[in-house]
Amino acid sequence: MRRAMYLGGNITTIFPLEILPSLPSLLPLPLNHHKQISAVIRSEKTMANAVAGDKRQYWLLKTEPAEWSWADQAANDGRTTWDGVKNKQAQKHLKSMKLGDRCFFYHSGAKARRVVGVVAVAREWYSSVDDEVVVDVEAVGEMREPVDLKEMKKRMEGMKNFALFRQPRLSVVPVTKEIWDKICELGGGFEGDGTEGGDGSEE
Repeated sequence: MRRAMYLGGNITTIFPLEILPSLPSLLPLPLNHHKQISAVIRSEKTMANAVAGDKRQYWLLKTEPAEWSWADQAANDGRTTWDGVKNKQAQKHLKSMKLGDRCFFYHSGAKARRVVGVVAVAREWYSSVDDEVVVDVEAVGEMREPVDLKEMKKRMEGMKNFALFRQPRLSVVPVTKEIWDKICELGGGFEGDGTEGGDGSEE
């Protein structure tokens, strides 16, 4: 973002150019009105955070609960290295992940096919000692209600292009924001989403 600088008294304030039309009303302010200037700066910071939030990506990570379950994830200080991904397309998705991206933690297998929790990318992709493509993830929170695959297919009929439905063997699945919000809604959100029983859509 391009910025303009205003030097006033002993204060140097940097403003985004977008608010220059309002500067005439700010420039005459005495120094004891610094709270108004601070409010402008806080507003700019809020806008920057909103832009950063818009860049977050969403994913779904599959795991056999007998090999690595949500209970294992939560008991491991909430953090682990996500390895064992052999499929080239799934590896490509791992390489596309960015720090802070959100991922559904999905139990796969014959007995359980459901979203049970949410993790966040804690370290972007790197090569393990076995030369595998891996990322580190940490637990964010458990789903308030697990969301079964059957329920998703039934309640998300207009989202048939979701890779989870089209490519059932793909272990790392990209998720659109629309689908993310819908699954969160079906599960009543997840612990730590800040909604206390809402739809789980993070701001």
